[in-house]
Amino acid sequence: MAQRHLESSERLSGNDVDVLGCYLRSQATEFLRSLRQHRESGAAGDTADAARALRRAARRISGTLHTFRPLLDTDWSDALRPELAWLSGTLAREHAYASRLDRLTSALHTLTSPPSPTPRGSAPDPAAQSPQGLNLAHPPQGREGAAPALGNLPPGAAGWARRPPAPRADTTTSTPASAPRADTTAPTPERHPEPRETLTLGAAKASALLERQLTLARTRAHSTALQALGSARFHAVADNVAVLASDVPLTTADTGLEKLAAEAGSRLAEAATTLHHTSHPYSPDADAAWHHVRLLLRLHRYAREVVSSAPVDARLLDAADALNAHRDAAEAAAAAAHAARTPRIAPTTAYALGVLHADQRHEVAAARLAFGQAWQRQTVGTP
Repeated sequence: MAQRHLESSERLSGNDVDVLGCYLRSQATEFLRSLRQHRESGAAGDTADAARALRRAARRISGTLHTFRPLLDTDWSDALRPELAWLSGTLAREHAYASRLDRLTSALHTLTSPPSPTPRGSAPDPAAQSPQGLNLAHPPQGREGAAPALGNLPPGAAGWARRPPAPRADTTTSTPASAPRADTTAPTPERHPEPRETLTLGAAKASALLERQLTLARTRAHSTALQALGSARFHAVADNVAVLASDVPLTTADTGLEKLAAEAGSRLAEAATTLHHTSHPYSPDADAAWHHVRLLLRLHRYAREVVSSAPVDARLLDAADALNAHRDAAEAAAAAAHAARTPRIAPTTAYALGVLHADQRHEVAAARLAFGQAWQRQTVGTP
């Protein structure tokens, strides 16, 4: 089939045929090499590296089939592309849960670390006393097991109401001489924990809860990946990639590689320019648009790899890193919110998870700012 398509592709230049075919063959070869390494590796680290390389090759093949679809056999590419996306997503899930747990536990450790000492002679800044500029002035109160309303969190705060202070005894009124002497000892007012103390008390249980939930999810993802690698569906994907390593099913088309790669860049630029119209940065509803731009940027990078042998621009890599950080922070915030909805958890645990959620949404805003700066440099530097 591949040879028949190649013979009828008069409108494709020989250079386009060679470039696209060579790239797809190289990625298919890398896929098969990573698969063999994954089957032969015994150590956990070697298996993780092989799975990462397998995902990387699957993403590049799938992205190339999507961008240069007019140059390939349509039925064949449309059948293979979703299967590669399924495989890549299945293998990535275990690593994502492990990275999310490390991110959240590290953030909790940072939030509960003692604040840096204030220089002598300068007044302490209440905002600086809270890590990451979060507002910790309202610790949780109320019945046992109350969870924070994370869906309505204001920027950088957990939204807890302060309990009114206990009434103080009035000891200024003098007692008449004829009256019996009254006990003027005022009761000791109830001591409420400081916000940082409340956060520290809840951080340990919050960390244990996150570890239990995400470790369970990671174990399930590992089992799912093992089942997928042994399934008939995966073997069909591997067979198609093995055929791709020798024969690339090209077809006739009026469009060259450069034009299709330019169209991928235009879709990315159009989507990136609309990001400033998204909703408030602390709203998870806007995350989908940013995730879509991350996927378009990946397709643009893969298209540039096909048509150009020059290394990828560092500004484009900075933009990709910012969008990856945005995805990680948004998913970590969602994991903290999910843990806070666990029934019958202590108020201090819910408070710590609420602060952690707000901290990760701060990271989302920081990643969006970093992407805007990198994208501005990329736009200005583009000829």
